[in-house]
Amino acid sequence: MTNDKILLAHGNGGLLTNELITRIFLPHLKNPYLERMEDSAVFSVGNARYCFSTDTYVINPIFFPGGDIGSLAVHGTVNDLSMCGGKPLFLSAGFILEEGFPIEDLASIVKSLAMAANQAGVEVITGDTKVVARGSADGIFINTSGIGVIEYGSLISPASIVPGDAVIVSGMIGDHGAAVLNAREQIGASSTLVSDSAPLNTLVENMLRASPHVHCMRDATRGGLGAVLAEIAAQSDCTITIEEKDIPVRDEVRGICEILGLDPLYLANEGTMVAICPENQAPAVLAAMTGHELGRCAAIIGQVGQRGNGRLVMNTLIGGSRLVDLPSGELVPRIC
Repeated sequence: MTNDKILLAHGNGGLLTNELITRIFLPHLKNPYLERMEDSAVFSVGNARYCFSTDTYVINPIFFPGGDIGSLAVHGTVNDLSMCGGKPLFLSAGFILEEGFPIEDLASIVKSLAMAANQAGVEVITGDTKVVARGSADGIFINTSGIGVIEYGSLISPASIVPGDAVIVSGMIGDHGAAVLNAREQIGASSTLVSDSAPLNTLVENMLRASPHVHCMRDATRGGLGAVLAEIAAQSDCTITIEEKDIPVRDEVRGICEILGLDPLYLANEGTMVAICPENQAPAVLAAMTGHELGRCAAIIGQVGQRGNGRLVMNTLIGGSRLVDLPSGELVPRIC
């Protein structure tokens, strides 16, 4: 490890996160399920396949334009289950509350969590609550775990990617990160900018009905589109090339990034995903996405190249190209 203490950057989904996982967690917890290094574990019981995922939400502020920590916790876990082709069924919810946290805010968050679960068609069937002393936390943290059933025939994984595949993004990138930053830093940008936080399971259902061979899916959360595609490129050992001109980004998001010196590629999303599928099936998958309310801005943004390099390359607006790697420093902490 290059540091002897945990830094905020260890939680940004970039190089330090990867280092923490591969050097600290994997050596002690190594098993075939965890070694896949994907957002959900896939396993079989009898003839049925299931997926299981867990995540912890520490966002600041806990109420943000377009959602709150309660709805976010449901959406995040539902989406992780959906990305491996699973149908989300049940969730758990664990709450860590700081002494002095307002009961009214807790009630609002739990109500929001329940509404999000109902919208996604899942049930919260178990949970836990812990209270810590004032100053030992930051208001409220939520952990959600989820289980789903997989009925899709093909394996959805970076291991399934082949050269020639098309890369599709489901919508505008960076909305969540920009909306949270705008609320946190009070930048004063457009009040119409809201988080994209949403459950993607019904969008995924449409896509999987449209094509029997979707190869890979990921929701572009921590580290944004750039980090997710860089990870997929490394895991598949394929060069992935994307076109900057084809990536959908709102002007408001670009404006906030310019003010703060950030790259939209690395801003978090909570309702935007990437799909990789055979090129000849990309039109059908794209049509299924644009026909859904959460995929109306979907676009084909790139292609998978040859094996043997495992890197992400972006052709820029000015006619050049650049490597896009995992973020290495502290970008936007406490964003999800």
